[in-house]
Amino acid sequence: MKILALEISTARGSAAWLNGEVDLVREWPNDRKHSGLFFENLAELQKQFDLPKTIIVGLGPGSYAGIRIAISTAIGLQLAANARLMGYPSICAVETEENEYCVIGDARRSTFFFARIRTNDLVEGPTLLSEAELREKLDKLEDKMPIFSSEPLPQFERAAIRYPSAQVLARLAQDPERSFSLPPLEPMYLREPHITMPRSATTT
Repeated sequence: MKILALEISTARGSAAWLNGEVDLVREWPNDRKHSGLFFENLAELQKQFDLPKTIIVGLGPGSYAGIRIAISTAIGLQLAANARLMGYPSICAVETEENEYCVIGDARRSTFFFARIRTNDLVEGPTLLSEAELREKLDKLEDKMPIFSSEPLPQFERAAIRYPSAQVLARLAQDPERSFSLPPLEPMYLREPHITMPRSATTT
């Protein structure tokens, strides 16, 4: 199964090609405002494989801009290759050997998100919480429960930095029992998308 996976929802971008036992992976520091390295690494990866049969994209939560770039790129590749396109939560593809873990992140506007993952499936959340609510939530977790974040959150001492992995996404794409998002793909929204309406023209 020829699988291409794209993951640029956090500060570490990655792309992976999986074909049987052969894995090719590229990773890079991901600037959420500049996608040049994403396309450079994808171009290098493409030199080494045929057209994919399946394309999977990490849907976050994370950088909306990064995820949308990945989705748009995947759509273009899908049309060229007549491939199957699907998405999966990035937080369910964190690089770890743990069977169960929690992920937290800064959701801006003085809020944070919390999610719990078991065997790469989302079993709770993502839920928006205040700092006090999240601290209380984490205090109630088992002492051995791993807590990951893709960005430094020094106010939560148990949180360790871990990133989603395109290689993990590619391997998950081989599992027909998983529930994947199908087109049209959208980033995972922690809040309802906010649309600013233009002001009505005023007459004098």
